[in-house]
Amino acid sequence: MFVNTIFIVLPILTILMFQLGLELQPKDFALFLKRPKSIIVGLIGQLILLPAMGFLWGHIFGLNEVLFIGLLLITCSPGGSSSNVFSMLVKGDIALSVSLTALSSIITLFTIPVVMSFAVQYIGSSGYKTINLPVMPLIIQNIILMLIPILAGVIFRRYFPSKTAVIHKILGKIAFPALIVLISIFFIQHYQTIIQYIGKLGFCILILLFSALAGGWLLAWLCKLHEKEKRTIIIEVGMQNAAQAIAIATSPFIFNNETMAIPAIIYALLMNIVLLVYVRFKKNTP
Repeated sequence: MFVNTIFIVLPILTILMFQLGLELQPKDFALFLKRPKSIIVGLIGQLILLPAMGFLWGHIFGLNEVLFIGLLLITCSPGGSSSNVFSMLVKGDIALSVSLTALSSIITLFTIPVVMSFAVQYIGSSGYKTINLPVMPLIIQNIILMLIPILAGVIFRRYFPSKTAVIHKILGKIAFPALIVLISIFFIQHYQTIIQYIGKLGFCILILLFSALAGGWLLAWLCKLHEKEKRTIIIEVGMQNAAQAIAIATSPFIFNNETMAIPAIIYALLMNIVLLVYVRFKKNTP
């Protein structure tokens, strides 16, 4: 039985964004005023470096138009909420991680339409006319699925502080298993397509991850950030909100293309494997 994954990913994304809103405090945004250099480096790595690397490697590997757009989509998505946990595991700067996740989630409301419009025009100029981007539905969906749940979480924390920790803990237990269910269903329904492209696409994403993480480290090193900040920048550059990319790719109001979500699914799997190896390597390093 074919299950439309959009009906699974939408509630997952809403939960993730509401959970992020529960975590946010004014100090998370005030960190930009106190330590602007580390925030700017992190945002450059995530919002400029990663999409640029995605464009470069997608072009070098000659991905077809649907997978190319899907790859660009995951690279220009906001940071993943799990990055805070990964930063803690590598003894990174958790406050910086939370601030970057929050800021990227807000900023990408405006940058995703710009990046994706450029990507679709680039594909069109290459002779492909099969992909169109309805910008206004994209903006509206991002506001509904991203901004409103975040604001709802912030308001809930403000007026129900005693219940916030309990709700946050419950949502934390629900979100990851739900994401696993989504990935499993997606693999079952599209295993033939995934097997067809897993070789070239998987290698492309793996190279993208390593080059982006190396680029994030280089940016942090050039700007002479502290070791904890470097570790967090590396995590933030690599950790992306796959649910957001899947929601845009499969939405009937935007791309309505489940094949386009395959790069996000593969990226999510490889991202966690690569970053877990990084955590293992850095966990016992002072």
